[in-house]
Order: sequence, then structure tokens, then C-alpha cells
Amino acid sequence: MFGSTRLPCSAFVWMIMVGFGLVPLTAKDSYEMNRMLGTGVNLGNALDAPTEGEWGVVLEERYFILIREAGFDSVRIPVRWSNHAMKMAPYTIEEPFFERVEWAIHQALKNDLAVVVNVHHYLELFESPTQHMERFLALWAQISQRLKDLPETVFFEVLNEPNTNLRADEWNALIPQALEVIRETNPDRMVILGSPNWNNVDWLPHLKLPEEDRRLIVTFHYYSPHEFTHQSTPWSEPKYRDLSGIKWLGTPADKAAVRRDFAIAVDYAKLYDRPLYLGEYGVYDAVDMESRIRWTTFIADEARKLGMSTSYWEFCASFGLYDREENAWRMGLLEAVLP
Repeated sequence: MFGSTRLPCSAFVWMIMVGFGLVPLTAKDSYEMNRMLGTGVNLGNALDAPTEGEWGVVLEERYFILIREAGFDSVRIPVRWSNHAMKMAPYTIEEPFFERVEWAIHQALKNDLAVVVNVHHYLELFESPTQHMERFLALWAQISQRLKDLPETVFFEVLNEPNTNLRADEWNALIPQALEVIRETNPDRMVILGSPNWNNVDWLPHLKLPEEDRRLIVTFHYYSPHEFTHQSTPWSEPKYRDLSGIKWLGTPADKAAVRRDFAIAVDYAKLYDRPLYLGEYGVYDAVDMESRIRWTTFIADEARKLGMSTSYWEFCASFGLYDREENAWRMGLLEAVLP
């Protein structure tokens, strides 16, 4: 999607690496791998909660079956590893929690779903990057080692939404260190990396990736306009929490704003020859359903037109496509997300 008649420098580097045997000749390129993610959904509010179930969602085997039968290609599994690991070196991850994450991954694979596994809600790292860098890298050393033999359809996402004191410079400095740890055991694994400042699309131009590593996918999250998608959310700051009744009508101006934002991502992808993954997008359930469907349909369709893989936020909680109480899909939203 983002190729040109000229051979990009990155493509030339890739050819040289193949020629010297640094990349297997059979390896799918990053664009082909990104297409495997296709249309996905986040299994949010489960393993990313402080403890699973605390936010109302406990993963069940049937969820993976439902997701595959509905027509999805992938799931993104947000994981709060930092709440389940020792605070001091060697920062060992609790075995029962590791096994639970592996169970979720295998449920996805069993149902022919590609999987994105990330580090989610590492709040201490955001507040104190220097103090938590060693622990963060130790977590990835364990994750990488433990999951190294899983198939190529398991993708690693280094960190969800860098923010607060993990600013652009600090994040860009941490990226090559994290990749070095991952590549020790997973030299060919596809790794997903996002922009600083909450994976905001406006901040993609600030993301610096190592040019020589061509097994990377770029991600961003999209919840704009925030006063629409996050109105009445109890966890938001008052300027969003106290809003209600805002609709998204899909006017020419509304659509033009989305296209301007997506153009930032496309320009970045073209410049650096990287595939794009829209890792989160969605609307809170206090918003009227017609507006939710209208916005979601437009975002999903535009992303697909531009060659992005996508993952809706999320499956069955407050942004959910699936109603746990009714044991039924919210069909209008489901149809909005799927091709």
C-alpha cells in the first residue's frame, strides 16, 4: 500500500540482510504479516485490570470461538504484567499469571486468530522511567523467552500508550533496548511499536525506530474527537467526564478531520516504509448508538482503505461489541467494525 516505484532505502537494507543470511528467505515481510492481523478486537478490561475480574471481565473459552465465528482475524490481549511480577530483581513474573496469559494466547491460536500480546498499564514506568527501565526490560526478557516457540501469528507489542514522564526522547531511547532483549530469543518475531503521548497519531512523527529492523509494525490509537468518544467516562478528567449528549453526525467537516489525522499516519508510513496497525478505536457506551455506529463505521472503513490492520476497543466491557448480560453481539456495532 505504501510502496513506490523507487526502491526505499529500508527495502534495500532488507535485501542486503537477506543476501547475507540475516533474514530467512521464507520470512514474510512486515506488510504481509500486518495483513494477518486484518480486522481485530481487543480483549480489554480482563488481563489488563489490576487483577482479572476486578473490572468485570474474565476471559472465557467461548469468547474466542464467538470472535472467530463472527469473522475476526485477530485479538489484541492487553496484559498488566507489572502487577504480577516481583518488585525487586530478578523481577520474576508469577507463574499462575504467566500460565493464564498463555492460556489466552492458545485459545486464540486454537481458533485461528492472530494474537497481539503487549505490556499494558505499566503505570510506574510512566511515572518513573529511569527507576523502572531495568524491571521493564526484565519482564520482556521473560516474556520473549517463554513465548519464543509460538507461531509467527503471535505478535509482540512493546508498550501500550507511553505517557506522562515517559516522553518522546525517553521512549525513543528505550525502544532499541527493548528490541535488543526481544531479538535475543525472537529474531524474526513481528514487533509492534507506537507513538509517544498515549499512542496519539499527532505524535507519530516523533517516533524513531531502528532502520535496520524490518520486522516492525507501527501502531497508533484513535479516539477523536475525544469529547465525543469519551463523554461521560467516569475515569476521565472533568472536561470529558461531565459531557453528555454529543453526537457524531458524519458531516463533511467531521470526515475531513479524520482524514487529516489519518494522513499523518500514512505520511509517516510512506516515509519510513512501515505498515500501520490501528490498535485501538471505539466509543463509550453512554453515547447514543446511532452516533457510535456512524463513527465506528467511518473509522474502520477509512483505515481499511488506507491499508491498515485494525483492532476495536473492545470486546465486552464499556466500549463493547458484545453484551455479556444478553449473551449477544450488538449487531450494529459489529457490522460497523467488520468489512
